Amino acid sequence: MSAADPYAIARFAGEYALAGFFMLLFALLLIVPAAWRFAQRHGVPREESGLSPDTLLLVHLVLSFALIAGAGALFAAIADELGAEEELGAIDQAFSDALARSVPPGVIRAFAWLTHLGDPWLLAVWCVGGALVLWGRGRRLLAFGLVLAIAGNGMLNTTLKAIFERVRPVHDQAIATAAGWSFPSGHTSGSLVTYGMIAYVLVRTLPARWHLPAVLAATAVAFTTACSRVFLRVHFASDVLAGFASGTAWLVACILSIELTRYYRHRRRHRQA
Repeated sequence: MSAADPYAIARFAGEYALAGFFMLLFALLLIVPAAWRFAQRHGVPREESGLSPDTLLLVHLVLSFALIAGAGALFAAIADELGAEEELGAIDQAFSDALARSVPPGVIRAFAWLTHLGDPWLLAVWCVGGALVLWGRGRRLLAFGLVLAIAGNGMLNTTLKAIFERVRPVHDQAIATAAGWSFPSGHTSGSLVTYGMIAYVLVRTLPARWHLPAVLAATAVAFTTACSRVFLRVHFASDVLAGFASGTAWLVACILSIELTRYYRHRRRHRQA
């Protein structure tokens, strides 16, 4: 395999896609706790910290906008390569064909079950059910933020699909069916935003010992659901990567909006006290 040949690299990645999935999932489950501990140590205000609340807010704003800008740039780079004359489509197809030849049918059937974790009806249940529970407990800002994030991502994804109008790859209709346009993956962005927001809500409402497990569970579910779309060949790999990018940008923007609202509410109450 030539290191400079993208088609050979795509075929190699497709042949070892299942091993790659488990390796990436394992890496994520190692990286997330490390990142969580780093954020808890350096990003949470403490009395002994030398940073003022305003300075810490500025740091959070810079990091959040950097994430949004980075995700947006990745999405734009992928979108710029779409089209019949672009190389990305051929690379996507080479990866998908190699994956179809190498992954056992039993694994595909397992992913066909797992992919339902990102079905729109289930995400809608999480959205409505979670919002009603939060509203009933007086957490109206979180309830509104949950609805805005999940419903807003659905509208954003529908709009993007209509703009790009990318045809789905040919896939086995007997195992999985999917209609509509392919780019970006709605299951990917929807799962990332929905389970990411659920984790955020749990971090805001549960004792500290449950925070990291909630984030890890959301990471595993969102990543597995996204990868299932590639294994089922209802999406190209670049569709899923673009779904990660758009979902990340929207999720960070929604959480940032909620946190800014909380910050200014707290500041206003402090001034009135």
